[in-house]
Amino acid sequence: MRKFKEKLLQLAMAAAVIVTCGILAFLIVTIFSRGVGSITPEFLSTAASYRNDTIGILPNILNTLYIIGVTLIIVLPLGVCAAVYITEYAENHRIVKLISFATETLTGIPSILFGLVGMLLFTQLMGLKQGILAGGLTLVMMVLPTIVTNTRESLMTVPNSYREGALALGSGKWHMIRTVVLPNSIDGILTGCILAIGRITGESAALLFTAGFGLQLADFFTSLQSSSATLTVALYIYASERGEFAIAFGIAVILMLITLALNITASSITKKIQKRRSE
Repeated sequence: MRKFKEKLLQLAMAAAVIVTCGILAFLIVTIFSRGVGSITPEFLSTAASYRNDTIGILPNILNTLYIIGVTLIIVLPLGVCAAVYITEYAENHRIVKLISFATETLTGIPSILFGLVGMLLFTQLMGLKQGILAGGLTLVMMVLPTIVTNTRESLMTVPNSYREGALALGSGKWHMIRTVVLPNSIDGILTGCILAIGRITGESAALLFTAGFGLQLADFFTSLQSSSATLTVALYIYASERGEFAIAFGIAVILMLITLALNITASSITKKIQKRRSE
């Protein structure tokens, strides 16, 4: 009976793997087959213009990179410092439980609600215009729990003997954290960063209310306070409002390639870190 249950579980796991891989392969093949034909040098290097009768996504690519940079610059210090405080400094277990409960709750809130709160807080109360800055601040609220959770879990995997050894050699607590704990938890911090970038890149609902629909080409400082559509928002515009599904699938291909490039880059960095650590 026990062997039968084990075989049944193995079959169920194999079936789940096959179904998951099949769905993923179907999505990839469908998106690439319908979107590759729309990708041209002009499509990638120009802006949408009714006057010139061109459709380009260069502004949307730049806006996506802008909002990733703005969000990470703000959220990484906040998330890492919060995780360090909870793990290394906090002595009141009630505060730790409260912060953990808050981060878990924020993870489950729909993104559309973050968009509404971001619009109310940043554009109406704080007076910011729709743009990269308001959208980035909204995304900070969304991805902060991811950074905190992954960093905290990584910090907890560092053996206490490392801390005790550093303190025994006369190191201060902050010096011990900075030179021993954080370098040995860089893998988890990088993992949280990858997950955050993935959510930033794929987010559209929250940005509709905060970053805007603008498709014009602008520099970084102008886009901070002007309506700037990211790739996902542009995909929504072309698919739902204009009915140009070929362009939407082309944008989907670009999003997949950007995500793949970011994952490969992060994986190579992780391997280099692990190699240096083993040496």
